[in-house]
Amino acid sequence: MDIVAAYQQVGTYRGAAALCGTTHKTVRRVIERAQAGEERPTRKERTRNTQGVAEVVAARVAASQGRISAKRLLPAARTAGYEGSDRNFRRLVAQAKRDWRRDHHRGRRPAVWSPGEYLVIDWTDVGGGLHLFAAVLASSRFRFVRFATDERATTTMALIAEAFAEIGGVPAKVLADRMACLRAAVVANVVVPAPAYVRFATHYGFAPDFCHASDPASKGIVEHLVGYAQRDLTVPLLTQARLDGRPVEVHAANAAAQAWCAQVNAGVHSEICAVPQDRLAEEGRLLRPLPSLRAEVGPPPVTRKVDRLSCVRFASARYSVPTRLIGATVVLRQHGGRLLVVDPGTEQVVADHQLAAPGQASVQDAHYDRPRQPPSRGPRPRTDAEQRFCALGPDAEAFLVGAAAAGNTRLGPELDVLLALAAAHGADALTAALHRAAAFRRWRAADVRSILAAGTATPNPRPPGDALVLDLPVAPTRSLADYALPAPTSRASADDRPEPPDDDGQVAR
Repeated sequence: MDIVAAYQQVGTYRGAAALCGTTHKTVRRVIERAQAGEERPTRKERTRNTQGVAEVVAARVAASQGRISAKRLLPAARTAGYEGSDRNFRRLVAQAKRDWRRDHHRGRRPAVWSPGEYLVIDWTDVGGGLHLFAAVLASSRFRFVRFATDERATTTMALIAEAFAEIGGVPAKVLADRMACLRAAVVANVVVPAPAYVRFATHYGFAPDFCHASDPASKGIVEHLVGYAQRDLTVPLLTQARLDGRPVEVHAANAAAQAWCAQVNAGVHSEICAVPQDRLAEEGRLLRPLPSLRAEVGPPPVTRKVDRLSCVRFASARYSVPTRLIGATVVLRQHGGRLLVVDPGTEQVVADHQLAAPGQASVQDAHYDRPRQPPSRGPRPRTDAEQRFCALGPDAEAFLVGAAAAGNTRLGPELDVLLALAAAHGADALTAALHRAAAFRRWRAADVRSILAAGTATPNPRPPGDALVLDLPVAPTRSLADYALPAPTSRASADDRPEPPDDDGQVAR
């Protein structure tokens, strides 16, 4: 009707086509059909080439829970008779996935956390031998992040206790993922906590809770914290360590984590639009108080007596302590992969060592009055001849050690011969001869006698690399000014210049 009205208004096919946004041929067909009194033809239903495999695609999508790709479904569709293009088939699979997800979505609601109810914890491996422990107080969003070298149960419970001390109280429940270090078994999808974790929870007065597998509704809050800590804390820390060419030590990483937590807890949280540290002051009134005694996590402490080497032995390894504690009894405690040596009288940590493997020793120079020096293997004279010979100086000791290493079995009797040479030629001459004999590896008394007999006629070798200093004769030299041409006294005129000779050698007149 729009085309007919436009044609009646302008009177031309092309003018009506321009007004209706079509071609003049279409306008002509419509006008001729309207003038002949014919009705508009009904549109024929066109069947899609994907109609025959739509049920196969829907069944495969439902069986894979909407995760199968069109690339893997296409061979099955070709077998079922599909002859269309890959692009058209991808449209069919995408629509089938949308239909399946519309009827099978989770439909979860946002979590509403009550103050003082939940502390959510989780682990993640950040690489470089470090593991990140993250905990967040659900209501106030107060965050606690630390690093460790493992994810054992003792490490986890020690960090939970440290988080309680940082928060200043104990929440009603601690929600964890299905951590293997904290669970003993799973029955009907219900996690049975480990006995050690139950004793730990009983001591602090909270109820251990575990989320279901693949349940982001209950773990999303800590997963976001772990991802944020990795992006904002771990990535810059590890990047700087790679640029410096050094590994990240766990104590330095924990110092950076403490500074990072103090910074983010003092800022406005984007979800609650409040400062977590201020919200914690309000939520702290609903937390249970900390127990008067902290739970003993990990192996119980042991006592050892410091031996004469100022060391204690633990797990077949040796650890040094200050020398003032030799003979005293100390307490050994394990914490975070380290061994702490505590003085029971003052309760102070007197030594801190990394746990060593059995058979190894961890010795710190600060525990002794001087750094370790290599043992001396020099001569220790006993007899009168030995004492007199060694008194000649370092050259005599070097000759004695070299002769013994060369296997001179008559070295003892020859000391008397060498001392007689010292009386005959003097101590200085004998010392110089011993130095030359050691340089040329001549270890007999007869060799030293030959050197003394040669006297100054023997050349003195120099070690390689020294400058060679020679007294060369000095030749007389002349200054460059002696080779200069004498300057003319006056400028000669053109007439006074000598005429050039001709071809016969005669000067032209």
